[in-house]
Amino acid sequence: MTVTPELLLEAYRAGVFPMAEHRDDPDLFWVDPRKRGVFPLDGFHISRSLAKTLRRDGFRVTRNTCFGDVMDACADRSETWINRDIRQLYETLHHRGHAHSLEVWSGRNLAGGIYGVCVGSAFCGESMFSRERDASKVALAWLVDLLRRCGFTLFDTQFLTPHLASLGAIEISRSDYRRQLAQALMQDADFEREGLAASGQDVVQRNTQTS
Repeated sequence: MTVTPELLLEAYRAGVFPMAEHRDDPDLFWVDPRKRGVFPLDGFHISRSLAKTLRRDGFRVTRNTCFGDVMDACADRSETWINRDIRQLYETLHHRGHAHSLEVWSGRNLAGGIYGVCVGSAFCGESMFSRERDASKVALAWLVDLLRRCGFTLFDTQFLTPHLASLGAIEISRSDYRRQLAQALMQDADFEREGLAASGQDVVQRNTQTS
């Protein structure tokens, strides 16, 4: 079966997503986890050390400035499920306004980032990377702040890792995920409706008010 951008969006609406066995594998397979990782948007945990990093504003955060570079950085590891077809499919979704990235910069260097797909009011996080300490945590903090203000109701992380759990992500059943996804698909959200936070201090302050 040929996976098209249209089929890929339908898959996300059905609660499944594609992966490859490795970067050189020409085939894709569909994944429908029995347990799903999600970030409750009002439950992001900012530790004292992360709050200090955010307030320091040592990183610069941007949105949709280099989607392809973020994907390439996420795939730049010994083992990756991002093959050539996945790279092309998500790049097409990005150009059509369905896939987005958040970038974290240290000077002129891309230090971290995350990308994902939007369907309804659900943001389906695909992958993230970090080249400097706390860069991925900063990306997640800014992303959660943006998603809340742009009307998103579901932040899907696909799987739960210890790193995500330390920041407040939880694991739910497939049936609970499908129920939350169905509700999210009945609402609209716009990843670019609101501007990024003015500073890391704003991210910390708004998170404190909602948590």
